[in-house]
Amino acid sequence: MAKTSMALKFQKASPQFEEQKMIQAARLDPRAFGELYLRYVERVFKYLYSRVGSVQEAEDLTAQTFLAAFESFDRFHQDGHFAPWLFTIARNKAMDHFRRHKKVSFTHEISDVPVEFDPLEGVVQSEQVDTLSRLIRTLPEEDRELLRLRFLAEMSFPEMARLLHRQEDAVKKSVYRLLSRLHNQMEVSDD
Repeated sequence: MAKTSMALKFQKASPQFEEQKMIQAARLDPRAFGELYLRYVERVFKYLYSRVGSVQEAEDLTAQTFLAAFESFDRFHQDGHFAPWLFTIARNKAMDHFRRHKKVSFTHEISDVPVEFDPLEGVVQSEQVDTLSRLIRTLPEEDRELLRLRFLAEMSFPEMARLLHRQEDAVKKSVYRLLSRLHNQMEVSDD
């Protein structure tokens, strides 16, 4: 009995358990879909903004993503895998956008990096951000997408693997190798 109550306490604290409760509530009452919206809207917006580079276009695509998710929610049967399903919709909306506008996807520059009051520190941070942004822009689209999903969409490795139809270990290795390569390139640029 003690193990059961501990398992229940763990489940209640688990983000996956909370998400499951939100999904079940939304299945019973469509108005409860708003909780899923609140949970993911910022992550979806950041991801889409990094793809299109325009606040207005990212807001429009975010709205389209959630509208499509809401309209097709009755067909969502992957309980426990809401984020990969939602970001599949977001990726498709971004791809539709690029097909319509014939633009190439890119990772938008990092802009909201806090700068310390020390002017020298601010210059160093600014140069590092510029260097990192430049390095990211030179990456192949597949690598930039890994960074977007991991750091802007804040997806876990299992979620990314499900979305990308790859093994979790392969996704994890790809991200860590990419980060290591960027770190090494940043060190070389500091010399």
